[in-house]
Amino acid sequence: MLTILDAVDLDVKNGESLAIVGASGAGKSTLLGLLAGLDVPSEGEVWLDDHELTALDEDGRAALRADKVGFVFQSFHLVPSLTAVENVMLPLELSGQAQAKPRALDALERVGLGRRTGHYPHQLSGGEKQRVAIARAYVVSPSVLFADEPTGNLDQKTGASVVDLLFTVNREISTTLILVTHDHELAARCDRVIHMDTGRVVPAQDERTPA
Repeated sequence: MLTILDAVDLDVKNGESLAIVGASGAGKSTLLGLLAGLDVPSEGEVWLDDHELTALDEDGRAALRADKVGFVFQSFHLVPSLTAVENVMLPLELSGQAQAKPRALDALERVGLGRRTGHYPHQLSGGEKQRVAIARAYVVSPSVLFADEPTGNLDQKTGASVVDLLFTVNREISTTLILVTHDHELAARCDRVIHMDTGRVVPAQDERTPA
């Protein structure tokens, strides 16, 4: 049997920012998927905001994610047939929340895209697409935000701008942030850094104690 993660024991505090670093194939994205309830471990437990994900069926995990979780991916994952504002409205509408459009417009204004709300993804730059993705992730005020290589498809200058925005919005709504990254400068901005090596989680050498 293939073992991707082995003996992982990890606690993340409410409001903490945590970076997960390590070589390709070390299990970082697999761990992220388990923490978010996208995947289920073959053994062990995963808890999210006092809810045991591993005790829920697929529909239960999906409902909990809709209520508690935001995502930012390297490849943006925007719906190409929807405008920027419609993409941001989507999680609000799926969870049946009111005032979806005004809240989505406000979220896009917050990330500096107030004049691009009617544009489709193919009309936006990479940095603008990631800003839409950040607005979509935060519009539901999630308990925890998962970011998987959020600057992986961006040039250095654009990536730095997106990172600044990610941390600024995160501070504003006090969300727990868990991100996977190869960028050690990005990782160093988090409260804590953990290193993955062949499926195991070990403290990174540059781990910092939260202020």
